[in-house]
Amino acid sequence: MSTQPARATPDVDTRIGVLIRARRKQLGLTLQQLGKASGLSVGYLSQVERDNATPTLGSLAGIARALGVGLDYFVAQPRAEDGLTRAESRQQFSIAGSSIIYERLGTEFPGSQLSSFVLTVPPGYSSETVSHEGEELIYILEGTITQYLDGEEMVMKAGDSLHYRGNTPHAWKNTTDTPARLLWTGTLTVFGASGQASNRIELVSPDKSPGKPPRKTKSNS
Repeated sequence: MSTQPARATPDVDTRIGVLIRARRKQLGLTLQQLGKASGLSVGYLSQVERDNATPTLGSLAGIARALGVGLDYFVAQPRAEDGLTRAESRQQFSIAGSSIIYERLGTEFPGSQLSSFVLTVPPGYSSETVSHEGEELIYILEGTITQYLDGEEMVMKAGDSLHYRGNTPHAWKNTTDTPARLLWTGTLTVFGASGQASNRIELVSPDKSPGKPPRKTKSNS
């Protein structure tokens, strides 16, 4: 009796186009920019992103390089345990020139857009006013933070939260004499593929800042 050779079948139907588009938009790249970096035509990339064309391994490698990821980004499936962090073993780090201590809560997997950190803000810390793509949500865990959003001043204490568009000029400071801890979650790409801090945050110059003086909002204490 003759037998047919076994054929390997994928466990998951991976939609490469969706992942390419999500990563491209996460990096703020246009199809033209991706095409130039990958050496592929805009029309072809458009077809790939709509899953109307299947890229060859060579083409996919070029796209991956242009997007700053490896080929496994498009085929690997995230494991549940990769997204788990333990309070007692979570690593802390800081960025050169900043006194804030970060604890990274989120992970990265194909198509992920959220970043999440616990921030420990020392007394007297004051940030610059910035504007960027995406959105942010902050939740105060301990202490007090003064948040400035589009010219409005809000004193936030433990249990308070704020959700806002990233393109609204915003800044915050710790005016107290004790550290504050807050949970930050947003769609902003904080770290690029190389692990370096993202440069997609725009400093708001004085002429871009709101012309009206800050309005104070009472805290919920």
